[in-house]
Amino acid sequence: MITFNRRRALGALSLAATLGMTFMAAPASAQKKEVVGVAIPAATHSFTAGIVFWANEAKKELEKANPNVQVIVKTAANASEQANQLQDLVTVNKITTLVVFPFESAALTKPVAQVKAKGIYVTVVDRGLTDTAAQDAYVSGDNTAFGKIPAEYIAKTLNGKGNIVALRGIPTTLDNERMDAFNAVLKNHPDIKLLDAKHANWNRDDAFKVTQDFLTRFKQIDAIWAADDDMAVGVLKAIEQAKRKDIKLVFGGAGAKGAIKTLMDGSDPLIQANVSYSPKFMYDAIKLTTEARLKGQKLPATTIIPSVLITKQNAKEFYFPNSPF
Repeated sequence: MITFNRRRALGALSLAATLGMTFMAAPASAQKKEVVGVAIPAATHSFTAGIVFWANEAKKELEKANPNVQVIVKTAANASEQANQLQDLVTVNKITTLVVFPFESAALTKPVAQVKAKGIYVTVVDRGLTDTAAQDAYVSGDNTAFGKIPAEYIAKTLNGKGNIVALRGIPTTLDNERMDAFNAVLKNHPDIKLLDAKHANWNRDDAFKVTQDFLTRFKQIDAIWAADDDMAVGVLKAIEQAKRKDIKLVFGGAGAKGAIKTLMDGSDPLIQANVSYSPKFMYDAIKLTTEARLKGQKLPATTIIPSVLITKQNAKEFYFPNSPF
């Protein structure tokens, strides 16, 4: 049995209450056999390591609590591999339900739609599809807040004036939502100039290279938004290597334990705030979907889990040293 800290426990209870259901398993005699396919990205960086961790926690709990449930977790290193895994889950494993965290939005929309067309219930998590008709339910963190909160913090820190650059993730609907929200805030601050925004794929090595390019091209950068804490690591490394002193703030995101510890300790003056976005929603999505299907129920079309500003004052509430993320 997992022991949750207070915040996670409250979050899970709140989400369950919102959806009008509990995590209690119904009697085995009243349940049909449910084969749940879980398709997620491989643990190529710390956030997806958290996704894999929480997916397997859900699998263990569900299978232990209910003999009529089988959860099959598949991890993919790229979009084409994930598309092939979806076919296998349908034809080989005979899944009745799919919970998918798409590797990419556009590339996975048709493969997921093909699964749904076979009468399989589909919950999409986090990285949305380009056509929502391909899904039954969507569970995600608050990507609008994820983009809005950093932009507001940066604007306030720079007193509404300065040059900034941004590092985006993998091209997905959620990345677009974050960037759109970020830009919407900047429209209210005409003296802040976004010099460039490039995809760095939520990867620290890619972020290092993108930041090197930014630092070469732009002689004055006041702040950098790296829309993921792994990318922020690459950003900081590039800044240190270039010995740049003009940058006042690096804002990452998602609340990785290393970033939160740095914030708590005050060990890097460039790290002043963060925004929450826990990979635990993978656990919630799998468990809620499975329990609903066992009861013949559906989830709401959309469930959004709030993102909030993390500062040194409240960072301890978001520090989970035993998590892979």
